Amino acid sequence: MLLKPEELLEEARKLIGSETEVVRGRYPVEHDPIRRYCHMTDDTNPLFLDTEYAEFSRYGSVISPPLLIGYFTGNGPWPPADGSEPSLPAIPSPGDRLINLTTEWEFYEPVKIGDRLSYKRRVTDVFIKGIRLDSKAFWVKTEMLVYNQDEALVAMSTNLLVRHRTQEQQTTLA
Repeated sequence: MLLKPEELLEEARKLIGSETEVVRGRYPVEHDPIRRYCHMTDDTNPLFLDTEYAEFSRYGSVISPPLLIGYFTGNGPWPPADGSEPSLPAIPSPGDRLINLTTEWEFYEPVKIGDRLSYKRRVTDVFIKGIRLDSKAFWVKTEMLVYNQDEALVAMSTNLLVRHRTQEQQTTLA
């Protein structure tokens, strides 16, 4: 028997607060990947490229461009062949179509050469809100918390996605 969206939502909301284990990034923060990234993106910020300039800045050393944090927290090619990447539990929903709507970042501390980054993910909200394609679309909000080797929170990513039903799935449930 197929469950109605409201019944699935009740189950899905039980997963709010679920977290992955902390995962250590595969790569330490190093100057060469920072330099390559800056050259690819035409970012000439001396805090990222000029060791002497950065040494006399308020940071005391070269720092990483904020969005390069994803590289330093990564575990290598995706998807991991050995299934070693912990994932959040599957959120039950009536639809199997997925739209990743937003990813927002907040940065709290500079990431410096030599740092070792780790992260964990967690489910923060699940709700039903209609969209043009599906009046009972499921919205799922997750966070990724990024820490340095001292366990200081350096960044947080908030992700919002929508799972919706196809026209056929909506008709089947009716």
